[in-house]
Amino acid sequence: MLRLENIEWATPTGEQILQGINITFPDNKLVVITGPNGGGKTTTAKIIAGIEHPQKGKIFLDDEDITNLDITERAKRGISFAFQQPVRFKGITVRDILRMASPTPLKESEVSDLLHKVGLCAKDYLDREINAALSGGEIKRIEIATVLARKTRISVFDEPEAGIDLWSFNNLIDVFSKLRKEKNGSLIVISHQERILSIADIIVVVGDGKVKKSGPAVMMLPEIMANAPQAKSDCPKGREVTYNG
Repeated sequence: MLRLENIEWATPTGEQILQGINITFPDNKLVVITGPNGGGKTTTAKIIAGIEHPQKGKIFLDDEDITNLDITERAKRGISFAFQQPVRFKGITVRDILRMASPTPLKESEVSDLLHKVGLCAKDYLDREINAALSGGEIKRIEIATVLARKTRISVFDEPEAGIDLWSFNNLIDVFSKLRKEKNGSLIVISHQERILSIADIIVVVGDGKVKKSGPAVMMLPEIMANAPQAKSDCPKGREVTYNG
C-alpha cells in the first residue's frame, strides 16, 4: 500500500502547488486522479515516482518511508512512471527497450506477448526504431508495454490519452481494463477522460493543491459528471471532463 501524508511542494520561485495532499492507494486497484488543470495532479504523480521531492510530508510504501529515495531507488522498489509525452530513442528498437525494461531476460515469445497486450503486432514492431517515424499512439502503447515488462507494483500514467487517435484510445481503455482485472499491481492514472474514470476503482479529485474529494468510482463518477457543466460532448474519445474550479 502506498500513502501520501501531508505532502507540500512549491516551485523554485515559491509558488505553492501542493498544500497538504493526503492519499492512500490500496494494493491492486486502479486509482484515477482528476481535477482542474494546474491543480497539482501531475506534480503529485511526479512526487510518487521520485521525479520531484516534497518540501514537507511523508511517503510510505507499506511501512517503509521512501520520502527521500530518488527515482532509481523507487524503481527498484517497484514504482514506474509513464510520461505524458514518451521519450523517443533513435537507434534503439522496440525489442531492445522491452528487454532492457524487464528485470529478467525475456524470450522472444514474451516480448511478442507484451506487444500483443497493447494491441501491436510483434512482427511489425519488434525491429522498428523508437524514433519520429512512430505515431503518438504507437509510442504511447510501446511505453505502456515497457511498464508491463517491468512488472512493477505501482504503475503511474500521466494523461495516457494525450496526443493519441481514437483507435489507440479505445485500445488504451482495453489495456487498462485488462490490467485492472488481472490485479497484479496498482495503477495510478492522471486523466480527465470520462471513459478512463468509468473503469476506475477509486477516483481522487485534486484541485488547488489539495484533495477535494475521493471515493469509490461508482459513487464519485455520477457526482463529477453532474457538477461538470462544461464537459465536452464533441470529443472523439468520449467526454473530457472540465472543471469550473
